[in-house]
Amino acid sequence: MAARTSRPTGPIKSSIVARLNARLFFRLLGIYLLLDILLILLFWGGLIVWSDRQAAELKALAEEQGAPSEEAAAWMSAGSYSVAEAEGDPNGILLPHWLPSPQALEGDQRWFDPGTVHLIPLMIFSTGGPTSYTLVTQVQGQELAITLDLSRPATLFVFAGRVVLICQLVSLVLNLFKNAGTIRRTLRPIQDLAAAATRLGGSMSPEELQALAGELDEINASHLDRRIPVTGTQKELKALAQAINAMLDRINEAYRSQTRFVSDASHELRTPIAVIQGYASLLDRWGKDDPATRQEAIDAIRQEADSMKQLVEQLLFLARGDNDSVPFHPQLCDLSELAAEVLRETQMLDHTHQLEGKWLCAVPVVADEGLIKQALRILVDNALKYTPAGGCITLSVQGKDGLARLTVADQGQGIDAQSLPHIFDRFYRTDESRARQTGGAGLGLSIAKWIADRHGGWFEVVSWPGVGTRFTLVLPLDSMDAPAAPA
Repeated sequence: MAARTSRPTGPIKSSIVARLNARLFFRLLGIYLLLDILLILLFWGGLIVWSDRQAAELKALAEEQGAPSEEAAAWMSAGSYSVAEAEGDPNGILLPHWLPSPQALEGDQRWFDPGTVHLIPLMIFSTGGPTSYTLVTQVQGQELAITLDLSRPATLFVFAGRVVLICQLVSLVLNLFKNAGTIRRTLRPIQDLAAAATRLGGSMSPEELQALAGELDEINASHLDRRIPVTGTQKELKALAQAINAMLDRINEAYRSQTRFVSDASHELRTPIAVIQGYASLLDRWGKDDPATRQEAIDAIRQEADSMKQLVEQLLFLARGDNDSVPFHPQLCDLSELAAEVLRETQMLDHTHQLEGKWLCAVPVVADEGLIKQALRILVDNALKYTPAGGCITLSVQGKDGLARLTVADQGQGIDAQSLPHIFDRFYRTDESRARQTGGAGLGLSIAKWIADRHGGWFEVVSWPGVGTRFTLVLPLDSMDAPAAPA
């Protein structure tokens, strides 16, 4: 019994899921870090700008009303700012002069004291001491220090930063699981492709192979007829699934053709083998002492051996053609000259038919001379077989409208309309009994069609039962300026 491969029902456990999830996690983490740093810079920068403006207003007030008294200084301290006589350098960092500042602060010293700053995870700053801004300026000949207490907005910012930090951590954890599920759903079609490929590529027993072969005309295979579903998948994966299904269709068709081909070849070889076995038995029984019987058996065995040799050669040619291993050497040649050579060879071998050639000038084509001659010999050989003695066989070549036409016309029995579409099928015969008498296996026209296809050409066939048949091999001309024979 064939082993079955069950489809996995649990979540996809794949390294690609972990890698993608890790990349998304660190990408989101990096975004959050950049946003945190940007927020910190914006806050402290905005705080300095605001402090500059407040200090400029206090400086203008001091220039207008003079330095405040000690009692006014006590009231100012309750309002988070103070104006007092400068004593030494204030605490903090001296801001550079190239930083933007109000015109009223030009030439003054600006000190910024962020307090004690602690770096906690994810770049959120925490203040552990006084946060202040100090402006040292000259007012009415007296050096004053205008100090702004910034601890409240700094504390509020730290609180808001911690809330943002907690939200970001929660978001990272949630996205870690959410992204894993999204990646699994996204990669589900790939898992289906892998599962289908596993089922198709599994080992098959002889019983499965027999079921896979099915009927010669309609194969109901247990594996090759399976297809990957493409409904609902992403665009890229859908295209991949369609490509794999198309490949399976070609494999299925090739398997069916191969099965039919082997069956037909076996049938063709069975008949001459049976004939040889029969005459061998005849020789064993009565041919030892009967010269006439012995000679009849020898002639029949030799004839069947020649038929088998020709059949095997044709089968090997088609097999090499299917594998694209037939030597192909195209070169510029004259189709009229090739037809003339085949005509002369046929006239030397056959004296029972009238052979004529019709061409007026050279018809250049780029082709393999050996293959074109082989195709032409096949057409002429068929014409000789099916044309009665004394009948006329005509070879004609012409070039017109960028195409070269090589025609073989006979006066044979013709081909009926029902058989005409199948004459290039392998092992097809229009008349089984007549084909057996002539020794044909039904492979010649298949070989000729392969040669035409290999050269980018095709066949045009016209036939009238009881009148004759005309085969025309059409090939592209080498040059549009080639001389054309009259139609």
